[in-house]
Amino acid sequence: MRARRTRAAACLLGLLLLAGCASSPDLKQVSLPVPQPSPAPKPTAAQRENARILASYGGAYENPKLQSLIEQTVAKLVAASERPELKYRVTLLNSPAINAFALPNGSLYVTRGLVALANDKAELASVLAHEMGHVIARHAAIREEQARQAAIISHVVSDVLTDPNAGALALAKSKLTLASFSRAQEFEADGIGVGMSARAGFDAFGASRFLASMQRNAELRSGQTDPRAIDFLSSHPGTADRVKNALANARQYSAPGGGIRDHAEYLDDLNDMVYGEDQSEGFVRGRRFVHPKLGFTFTAPPGFTLDNTAQAVLGLKEGGGEAMRLDVVSVPAEQPLTAYLKSGWMDKVDPASIEDITINGFPAATATAGGDNWSFRIYAVRFGSDVYRFIFATKSKSAQIDRQFRDSVMTFRRLSLQESSQIRPLRLQIVTVADGDTPEKFAQQMAVPDRALDTFRVLNGLGPNDKLTPGIKVKIVVE
Repeated sequence: MRARRTRAAACLLGLLLLAGCASSPDLKQVSLPVPQPSPAPKPTAAQRENARILASYGGAYENPKLQSLIEQTVAKLVAASERPELKYRVTLLNSPAINAFALPNGSLYVTRGLVALANDKAELASVLAHEMGHVIARHAAIREEQARQAAIISHVVSDVLTDPNAGALALAKSKLTLASFSRAQEFEADGIGVGMSARAGFDAFGASRFLASMQRNAELRSGQTDPRAIDFLSSHPGTADRVKNALANARQYSAPGGGIRDHAEYLDDLNDMVYGEDQSEGFVRGRRFVHPKLGFTFTAPPGFTLDNTAQAVLGLKEGGGEAMRLDVVSVPAEQPLTAYLKSGWMDKVDPASIEDITINGFPAATATAGGDNWSFRIYAVRFGSDVYRFIFATKSKSAQIDRQFRDSVMTFRRLSLQESSQIRPLRLQIVTVADGDTPEKFAQQMAVPDRALDTFRVLNGLGPNDKLTPGIKVKIVVE
């Protein structure tokens, strides 16, 4: 800026001298305007929604091979669509959720969790074509105003107190809320998508296979996490009628077995991709949660299943009678944690229950809180510059349950450098089935804490009685 003003003044002096001025100009009297920076343009609705989606789904997953696969698939579909002039931009999201959606401007989003669940190019194409079908039919424009209002919902404990019917599940809902398409719009997008996939040369039955896989995956997860958590099936209803409709649409184009599937080539592109949580958000390993980047770990009480979201670690005990939440907040260093517990961030805290404690060398405080249907034990632990909040909830308060909550929070500790370096995300490994291999045999190699056989079958699109054929490729989960 300063150099520009100096050059301008020098040019002015030169012009004045060339004009034959007898006296030297008084540069102090020369007033040059200072350029002002243009105000930054306000983000559009699509840009705001894009930023919201990236924040909620872990950002973009950087994998050139998979990105190329998806973009090539979209290009084939566009060429075969009723609206080949439309432009699409695809983002692969770094999330284990099974989800895909579109914005009115043609921005398509697909999670790596969905890509991992698909088993061939036709299944992936069916999902992308379905979302493109919404854009072509302008369904996305219809719900744009609702989607604009979507936000990351992080329920606080007071939701449980005011919503006894939701119970512990209210603690476990912390997802991006997107307005659902109507049943008629879903069927219309299915029809457009199946036709587009078939004309592009893909196996038209990919949609029905993938819908079946999503249904089995939902059944597998139903006992592990909040059944109302948003995923592809809850924003894109996966009913038996929809599968039946997809099959009927496919039969209009070809018999089963026709069209591109490229099972082996598709799985090769999936080899070594991250499965489950990303390292930046920590990992669930059974009842244990480990965050190598932040450097801590803890273990949930017996019987709990953990779910790691972008906003909190959520836990639910089988049967739904107990729940927990761990999140992080900023509390001024000079504010005592006992004072923080009674500062009003949570209702109905019993002042007489507040006490200072120490957890593995870290200053902490604890208290109890009550409600009509739930009782709470809360902890605040100062770890580094942040404070970690443990919120335990139970419908049946007892000394034994309170002791289990205390035992759990006492497992909160700092990870050693060696531990942090040894913890890595799970990954998909593609292997070839040999003679004598069975789903049970591969399940023993799966690095998942629960229901390894069911997970192997769902991940590979296998029904409960399906056998393996030697020579085919399958996905297993490894550390």
